[in-house]
Amino acid sequence: MGWGVIEFSGTRLTHVAHGVLRSDAKTQLAERLLILHEAIAAIIAELRPEALAIEQAFVAKDPSAALKLGQARAVVLLAAARAGLAIAEYAPNHIKKSVVGVGHAEKVQVQAMVRRLLPTSQVEAADAADALACAIAHAHLSGTRAKLLAALA
Repeated sequence: MGWGVIEFSGTRLTHVAHGVLRSDAKTQLAERLLILHEAIAAIIAELRPEALAIEQAFVAKDPSAALKLGQARAVVLLAAARAGLAIAEYAPNHIKKSVVGVGHAEKVQVQAMVRRLLPTSQVEAADAADALACAIAHAHLSGTRAKLLAALA
């Protein structure tokens, strides 16, 4: 599972950190979920983000994989909720459109745009690039919301 943290002010985006959490597929699922929860909780405690943006699950061809993905998402959402973070969920197509300009962009295109938008990130892993793309999409949408609220006030 990829993760990424950015800071943003207006339209300025700044890379903070990113990475990929991996677990041994031979380990029991419950233990893998516990490891994931502890890792995410530690990242939240260390980097102290204000919000967590996560990609919405989509139904894959493999129901077993989709179920495991849902369980992993639940663990991340739980860690964020326990930390009191604002939580936003975005469809994969929305994230790709926000970052690349096309909702059905390929992973390579997402990685290239993340590197362009966050040049200091030097992101190589596709999962980490996807996580940073989700953060970028959230930053763009948050900025738009703030402008709308200011205009209405």
